[in-house]
Amino acid sequence: MIERTFVKNNVNLFRIREYIFNKFPNAGISSVEVKRTPLGEKVILSSSMPGLVVGRKGKNIVSLSDELKEKFGLENPEIEVLEVENPFLDAKIMAEGIVVSLQRFGPNGFKSAMHKTIDKIMRAGARGVEVVLSGKIPGARARTWRVSKGYLKKCGNPAQTLVKKNISVASLKAGIIGVVVKILPPGVNLPDDVSIKQKSEGEAK
Repeated sequence: MIERTFVKNNVNLFRIREYIFNKFPNAGISSVEVKRTPLGEKVILSSSMPGLVVGRKGKNIVSLSDELKEKFGLENPEIEVLEVENPFLDAKIMAEGIVVSLQRFGPNGFKSAMHKTIDKIMRAGARGVEVVLSGKIPGARARTWRVSKGYLKKCGNPAQTLVKKNISVASLKAGIIGVVVKILPPGVNLPDDVSIKQKSEGEAK
């Protein structure tokens, strides 16, 4: 019984996240959290453009609250919108940006979208980035395109704990295109980092 309730709650949480992502496709939503509180549920949205989520005079928030009650059975959802400090270092937002570009302009400009995304991420201070597109792009045969820049851990514990990764999907006429973005943020300490300590004048003598 406990296991069924756990699975049901997680499925409902997944559906809520997908619904919110689809409702605000251009708002740069990075994450959606749902927390239980004594008064109901607290829904926390992280977005690069919180104004689009809130809407004029909070109209979108009121609408979303009503929809969460009707469609997903939330009793009293309290919605909080947070602004993402640096969206160019957020793998989810950058991957969704490529998805929007592919769906709006078609697959012909996919290389430009990949390189522009990488340039934005590196200018934001990332140590390394990799963008991978897989699917029938640009022709009828499925292929994988990979572009990277900087330094990026590919295996081991650092790759799992330090590298930010997101997988998104673009639905085109030719089929489904997988979009993977990996980012090694600035300021992370890697096990193989080497620092050279210079001796002071007293130590040199």
